[in-house]
Amino acid sequence: MTTSNTEAPISHFSNCHLGIFAQLSRMGGLPALLGPAAQARRIAEESLAFFSQAMYSHHSEEELDLFPAVRQSAVAGEERLSVEGLTEQLTHDHRALEKLWESLEPGLRKVAKGQDTTLDVLALQSMVDRYQAHARLEEQDFLPLAQSILGRNDNHLAALGLSLHMRHVPHFAAHI
Repeated sequence: MTTSNTEAPISHFSNCHLGIFAQLSRMGGLPALLGPAAQARRIAEESLAFFSQAMYSHHSEEELDLFPAVRQSAVAGEERLSVEGLTEQLTHDHRALEKLWESLEPGLRKVAKGQDTTLDVLALQSMVDRYQAHARLEEQDFLPLAQSILGRNDNHLAALGLSLHMRHVPHFAAHI
């Protein structure tokens, strides 16, 4: 005990209780934090599962099936130039979004495991904002144009549908 503790031993215990009360108060708030922490882990897990697979598959289908089909069916001139400009922009967006995702993935893996991380919140918000803008461009400009162009010929729509279907059919090894 220090001199002050020797002179006032009761206040020593009282001062210790101040620390105990402070820690109990913080600990009492812990249950309120468990729900958001579990939600953060769940959202990170779901995002990893979704974007690590679906994003790349979606981009691939657009670039290998949809974009070429629309480009080939577009009328030469202004329509084809419009299609080429949009597909170039959308493909550029795909690469930028994939790169952004890859920068976020390690931090999200830590969040999913409940580990401490310094998740780049600016990059995360950029991913959300840029992907929403990208999807709006597709929904508002490219897909209606694609429907108009491919819709002129039912065979073109059917060929695109078959191509997408074949991409999702499991491949079996041939019998020898």
